[in-house]
Amino acid sequence: MQQVKLYTLSTCGHCKAAKKFLDECLIKYEFTDVDLLITEERNAAVEEIKRLTSQCAFPTIIIGDKVIVGNNEQKIREALGI
Repeated sequence: MQQVKLYTLSTCGHCKAAKKFLDECLIKYEFTDVDLLITEERNAAVEEIKRLTSQCAFPTIIIGDKVIVGNNEQKIREALGI
């Protein structure tokens, strides 16, 4: 099983939908609500997102070596092989 990591915002509807989709597919994942981090941790998370995507958008989903920006169920399914 590939490792799944999400960078999300606690108030973002698209982020909540992505988590719900993964839950419904019984996919285990880790997530970081970037807006709830303290300043230094938040800055580090934003820099990591920019490094991965060249932008700062939520959710940013990492599945194995694939990076998906936004809640795109088709791309998530493809990356997961489901």
